[in-house]
Amino acid sequence: MTTTDTATGTTKRRAATVAARRRQVSDGADDGLEGTNEVRLVGRLTSVPVLVDLPSGDALVSFRISVPRSPGAAKTGSTSNQRVDSIPCSAWSAVLRRRIAGWRPGDTVEVAGAVCCRFYQAGGATRSRVEVVATSARIIRRAPAA
Repeated sequence: MTTTDTATGTTKRRAATVAARRRQVSDGADDGLEGTNEVRLVGRLTSVPVLVDLPSGDALVSFRISVPRSPGAAKTGSTSNQRVDSIPCSAWSAVLRRRIAGWRPGDTVEVAGAVCCRFYQAGGATRSRVEVVATSARIIRRAPAA
């Protein structure tokens, strides 16, 4: 769509440009973006972090953060009035494992990282787990001591 500003006589093609970009995205055309996998969570730690030693020799800390659901979040088809989501997270670096191991349930924390799908063997079957793998983490506010 082209519009002309009568005060300046300039032609505007904004709507047409926006529509063309939408078509590119919906058609799968390359828009020059590589895609991104970045997550930032701010919420409360739901339970004590668990240190896990894997059979491979790797170690991680596993934890969950309860985050408020966005007011405009799409309905999932259920009639649930769920207001929070409990997000599984892990940290693999030694520095983060030590830092997170000292967190207490109820602490308000910030975690940044990426959504990852991890595959593992358990009970003779291959299983998978989707979680946020932390690349940074910090306490925003400590929960009152019990």
